[in-house]
Amino acid sequence: MIKSFFACSLVLLCSSLTEAAILSNIQLLPAIPDISLICVLYFSLQNGKLLGETTGFISGLCLDFLTAGPFGLNCLLRTLLGFLGGIFNKILNTEGFFIPCLLGFCATIIKALLLWGISFIFPASMVSYTPISWFFLFELGINTLLTPLIFKFLSLFKNALVVRPEAVI
Repeated sequence: MIKSFFACSLVLLCSSLTEAAILSNIQLLPAIPDISLICVLYFSLQNGKLLGETTGFISGLCLDFLTAGPFGLNCLLRTLLGFLGGIFNKILNTEGFFIPCLLGFCATIIKALLLWGISFIFPASMVSYTPISWFFLFELGINTLLTPLIFKFLSLFKNALVVRPEAVI
């Protein structure tokens, strides 16, 4: 489990750096694809709630350090999404195209709804996007289309990223 945790943490660090350093500087993109969210979703679906929460927290921590958002916001969002993904551990078949697309779609909508709800509690400290905007629709579309590709890429390293079935909690 320790080996899988460190391998997942390394993948999340690389995906967070890619989002914050490379994708955020491309002027043609109206919104940044959330690669680390998709990775957390994959890890939680393959490994369960415990590793889903932990990798969600690690990815949120990386993004909180790399972005200018309120500290702890990404940790909270991604920990919750890691837990929710871990509920469906080993239940859903993530090998195809349609189910991963649906999972990426749902995870992006849940993230937007959580951000929208938190913006009501802390209106002055965070900027939230409205669910019916081009910014959100682009992020929703690109996350939906990237999810099967990222799932397929991460499945190439399944031996290092997935905990043995008897160790899953």
